Amino acid sequence: MQVREAMSSQVLVVGPEHTLRQAARMMSARRVGSAVVIDPDSEGIGIMTERDVLNAIGAGLDPDVERTGAHLTWDVVYAGPDWTVEEAAAAMARGGFRHLVVLDGREVAGVISVRDLMRVWAVRQATTAV
Repeated sequence: MQVREAMSSQVLVVGPEHTLRQAARMMSARRVGSAVVIDPDSEGIGIMTERDVLNAIGAGLDPDVERTGAHLTWDVVYAGPDWTVEEAAAAMARGGFRHLVVLDGREVAGVISVRDLMRVWAVRQATTAV
């Protein structure tokens, strides 16, 4: 199975000036564990995860003051939509992260998460057990 078949194509995109609370509220409302951060003034696409929010609040930072741009990963590993889910899982395991931004060319096509991979695995297990 390819990443394009397993990824979430409905991607939450926030800017680097959103507060952590704003981003967390949007992530919660959409029931997602990450937000893609696009800064029109810089190159590249970043990602902020629930863990980034947790770490900032755990460090005593104010979520109404702190901006997403200061609490995200710019050094992102991107997946291609033609990758296999096994390639995506291997990249996540190597990097120690739970989300991959999926790029189709230079455009964000989606995000694939460990949850997506678990869903694929569960369906495979169910169909092979029959």
